[in-house]
Amino acid sequence: MRYTQGFYPIIGKENLSRDIFSLTICSHEIASVAVPGQFVHIALPGHSLRRPISICDIDKNAHTIRIVFAVKGSGTRDLSCLNTGNTIDMIGPLGNGFTLLDRSSKVILIGGGIGTPPMVAMASYYGGNAHVISGFRDKTMVILQDEFKRNTPNTYVCTEDGSEGIKGFVTMPLEELLQKEHFDMVYACGPIPMLRAVAQVTERYDTPCEVSMEQHMGCGIGACLVCTCKIKTEEGIDFKHVCKNGPVFDAREVEWNG
Repeated sequence: MRYTQGFYPIIGKENLSRDIFSLTICSHEIASVAVPGQFVHIALPGHSLRRPISICDIDKNAHTIRIVFAVKGSGTRDLSCLNTGNTIDMIGPLGNGFTLLDRSSKVILIGGGIGTPPMVAMASYYGGNAHVISGFRDKTMVILQDEFKRNTPNTYVCTEDGSEGIKGFVTMPLEELLQKEHFDMVYACGPIPMLRAVAQVTERYDTPCEVSMEQHMGCGIGACLVCTCKIKTEEGIDFKHVCKNGPVFDAREVEWNG
């Protein structure tokens, strides 16, 4: 795993939605080797543990990465208070990203809530060959749709209460798409119940699927035992580190039942 640690300048900030922020960070070392699906580990003054944040987008020409995160506690609240011109203590890129097929491959990108950001880089890579499905609780939480539409006309928004787009879950348009045509891969990032449901649908249609798992992390490099998940092997169940062996796994290898 090739990664670096350093203090990098923030060159852009946006407030995307209620308590959801975007930071653009300049780092040639990280941007030059990062791939979609990886994450960075951020240290904040006064907090003993770093915060893992998925990489939303990568601009290798501008030497920047973009992160999008929701304020969920004191750590991410302090992160949201950083502004353009501040520096950020960051380790990255960490973990194993998504498998990138030929750009001509037909794929479905699924993001749920704050699991939506990693799909921006994927949509940029596949362009019009990607169908993007985004799921949110309600319209106040909808983010990043303009970015998706710049890359592909095939975008779908689902909200649980029907306040925007399709009323229901991401599995509804997913199943409709898989019924109509063949896709080479489905990629998904979001809460575990959503990933489990996506994995069940893709298995029924015999479509390859990769999922980015969410777990609490300590070190971020596989040295501690905080972020384990159960993976099926020929010998039985094995425990893998989400930070080191993932966060991306083959959906069929994940033990979803406990």
